[in-house]
Amino acid sequence: DVMLVRDDDIPGLIMDGVVELGIIGSNVLEEKRLIRLSSEEPVLYTILQNLDFGICRLSLSVPLDMEYSGILCLKNSRIATSYPNLLKRYFDNKNIPFKPFVLNGSVEVAYNSGLADSICDLVSTGSTLAANGLREVEVIYNSRACLISQEEKYISSEKRIFIRKFLNRIQGVIKARESKYIMLHINKNNLKKVTDLLKGSEHPTILELFGCKNKVALHIVS
Repeated sequence: DVMLVRDDDIPGLIMDGVVELGIIGSNVLEEKRLIRLSSEEPVLYTILQNLDFGICRLSLSVPLDMEYSGILCLKNSRIATSYPNLLKRYFDNKNIPFKPFVLNGSVEVAYNSGLADSICDLVSTGSTLAANGLREVEVIYNSRACLISQEEKYISSEKRIFIRKFLNRIQGVIKARESKYIMLHINKNNLKKVTDLLKGSEHPTILELFGCKNKVALHIVS
């Protein structure tokens, strides 16, 4: 069965044993992990595979006209965020006090609304920040989508077999995206030079060209 739920519910469903697999941003997963640790709830999950989408970063951003020279500029400042635990860990590690202001969305408007001095939010291109008169100054967490599961000991043998097959298919797709199928015509005396340059070309396909004795067709997955 497939369940379509809010992203911030997925870590809890995995950790509480309700579902076996989930796809979630690592930022949401880590925030949930910190919440459960602070309340002494069980934190049981396995990251099976980091995926190649949902790539972003959780960053501190300040007003464009602020003279920012380092993280100490934000000492005792009011910072709006949807990730208070990740933000707290970052500032605690630097022994810098701050005042969190928690919002569940539209964090970038907090500064212009007078709710906060700066913000901590997910950034991909930075265009939303610029539109709200903000600029990125510190990256506190790099995130991407990941496939997670319950710990294996809690999963039945039948479901483990399915999960392994599912994971193999995902890994195959990721590997295929990283590869290129290269086709070219080349002089025979340059074959060794080209195959030495191309990664994964240990067993290329070489085809004779009709009516051409000096050249061949070279096919390589690299």
